[in-house]
Amino acid sequence: MSKPQEKMSVVRTGILGLQHMFAMFGATILVPLLSGLSVQVTLIGVGVGTLIFHFFAKGRVPAFLGSSFAFLVGIRLITDDVGGLFAGQGLELQTKLAYATGGILVSGLVYVLFAGIIKVVGVKKFMKFVPITVTAPTVILIGIMLAPFAISQASSNMLLAVLTLGIIIVCASWGKGMIRIIPILLGIGIAYIVAVIMHSAGATNPDGSAIIYFAGEMSGIVGIPPFMLPRFNALAIVVMIPFALATIAEHIGDMVALGSITGENFVEDPGLSRTLLGDGVASMFSGFIGGPASTTYGENVGVVALTRVFNPRVVALAAIYAAVLGFSPLFASVIYSVPDAIIGGASFMLYGMIAAVGVRNLVEAKVDMSQTKNLTVVAIMLVTGLGLRFGPAITFTLGETQVPIDRLGIAIAVILGVILNAILPNEDKAKA
Repeated sequence: MSKPQEKMSVVRTGILGLQHMFAMFGATILVPLLSGLSVQVTLIGVGVGTLIFHFFAKGRVPAFLGSSFAFLVGIRLITDDVGGLFAGQGLELQTKLAYATGGILVSGLVYVLFAGIIKVVGVKKFMKFVPITVTAPTVILIGIMLAPFAISQASSNMLLAVLTLGIIIVCASWGKGMIRIIPILLGIGIAYIVAVIMHSAGATNPDGSAIIYFAGEMSGIVGIPPFMLPRFNALAIVVMIPFALATIAEHIGDMVALGSITGENFVEDPGLSRTLLGDGVASMFSGFIGGPASTTYGENVGVVALTRVFNPRVVALAAIYAAVLGFSPLFASVIYSVPDAIIGGASFMLYGMIAAVGVRNLVEAKVDMSQTKNLTVVAIMLVTGLGLRFGPAITFTLGETQVPIDRLGIAIAVILGVILNAILPNEDKAKA
């Protein structure tokens, strides 16, 4: 076992740092692959972002900040060609992604705002306004809204998709040690090797397209990443901000979990306001350079629990590894060549897990769903979020701007959840 500040040899620290990098790697690179953002910029964003977090957390918390899947829904809602915020306007994908990263940057300010509120009012009072009955349905909505994208990508080659999913399930269920920690990475890696063999043998996807396609230069070992400055649009910002509530709740949960594992109270020292501030500034940095939002990673919390190595310097070294890899175009080209079907197969597990985590949060918090207040909040949020997203298009005119209500479903659901939680009486009060 390692104490949080225990010194270790350079070799041991280096190896343990690699383990943390691999633990976050599979999920972190999947976000840019699914959204169209740059893998290189993403790795630099999470690497530098983690170091920013450690600065604000006084180097006391062994947490890694990976790319957030929660915000992936927001990115899709902004960039999708059919149902996206700018659909039909003729904008290029990079322009739409710039608006998405602008929304991510502003969402980072929400972390900063909440950190200030928590500093003033305290954690307990803050959580009364955003309880588990609001955050859990938000997480469930995120997972369910992503589900169609998993089906779409997997359909390009169901054989590879099923193979990927099968490997992930086997590794996660029966694997031991590192195998159980990195099932996503193993699933994608093994399926990719199979895809290369199939491609070399002359096989194609059912539609006749190539299974493996290398885009861009393959010779640049070191190079400047394609950084992208954010753009700002009011509606894009409104789409993005509610996802911060889900990741803030995730952040709080990870701080509590890490504290329990290490025997420390990170909520008190360095304090939840400082860790949230670090997380928010990290997301702002990532959005500024063209990367996805960051969040504390459960995968790395799992590594800490398994290895019992609590030294934050190990995680900081993993962040440095990630940032260095971000400067390799060759590495990024290999990642981009991963077939969509493989990403889709991995997404079956990842997106389903997001929704399942929301359900688990309700169960672990022992939320009494027989109470009218709890049932109402959860029910209204789910129907609002899913109904507006997958129902008919609904818009209204605000000045000269057409506001697409159907694309703001999760934002409206979160707002309704917070309002209903605040005004509805508790069961005991209603009976009094």
